[in-house]
Amino acid sequence: MNNSCDYQRAYNYVQNYQKNHTTQGCCCTPRVGPTGPTGPQGPTTVTIGTTTEGLPGSTPSVVNAGTNQDAILNFVIPAGATGPTGATGPTGPTGATGPTGATGPQGLPGSAGTIGATGPTGPQGIAGATGPTGPTGATGPQGTGATGPTGATGPTGATGPSITLAIGTVSTGAPGSTATASINSLGGNAYALNLTIPQGPTGPTGTGATGPTGPTGATGPTGPTGTGATGPTGATGPTGPQGTAGAVGATGPTGPQGTAGAVGATGPTGPQGTAGAVGATGPTGPQGTAGAVGATGPTGPTGATGPTGPTGPTGPTGP
Repeated sequence: MNNSCDYQRAYNYVQNYQKNHTTQGCCCTPRVGPTGPTGPQGPTTVTIGTTTEGLPGSTPSVVNAGTNQDAILNFVIPAGATGPTGATGPTGPTGATGPTGATGPQGLPGSAGTIGATGPTGPQGIAGATGPTGPTGATGPQGTGATGPTGATGPTGATGPSITLAIGTVSTGAPGSTATASINSLGGNAYALNLTIPQGPTGPTGTGATGPTGPTGATGPTGPTGTGATGPTGATGPTGPQGTAGAVGATGPTGPQGTAGAVGATGPTGPQGTAGAVGATGPTGPQGTAGAVGATGPTGPTGATGPTGPTGPTGPTGP
């Protein structure tokens, strides 16, 4: 916030109010009362205190946190309307796929359920590394008997467990950073995909509309007429800064009616001061945090069992 501009706005507002609410001349019988008491000393110093941002559309206010002689002005300026949302930043490159976790233990076979509809084909998994070749066993002795019959083909093995991949955390990165992805094990054959997406650039600052002008305050009461003779009108001095309004004192007793003196001529109206410069627009507020990740959808039905693989080669005949 620009404290100098805030003070200038408050000063211009008071000057315009005084210009539009000049004191009217007295139409009473020309009888002069006693001289009223001297008003309190105006502020000798004016210091800008705090400048707080209020809610959009609220009423601006100025509070004197100091004394009548040493004023400290605290301002509350309403915030402008929120600017439009900036364009979404480009999607970062896809991170490398994490390593495949170890295979969990084989569970007990469950009862056979009804065959569901064929589910969509899942993505191709990463091929595991080829294991080392075991040593070749020694050749057994050649048998002398007749060759025995070939044994029956063994049953097909059970289908291995499937892998479940769910969306984990989705974080917002700094603007211009690189998008990242990682995979964490959730136990068993379940894994979570964690994403970090960079934040898009900040949108242009919105310009709030000027608020309506407040209502005109009521005209204060006319003070009593002095008893002294009207002196010559001096030259109009420069207008000093508007001090903060002091507390209203208790009403004193009414003095006796003095004799009416001659009414002096009304002095000329001072020139209108120039309007202060409009303060700079405040900075754009910080980017809000990303919303919570929604719950994972239900697991689709199990696909049909694939075809049986080819029968392996028959082992060598024993002796």
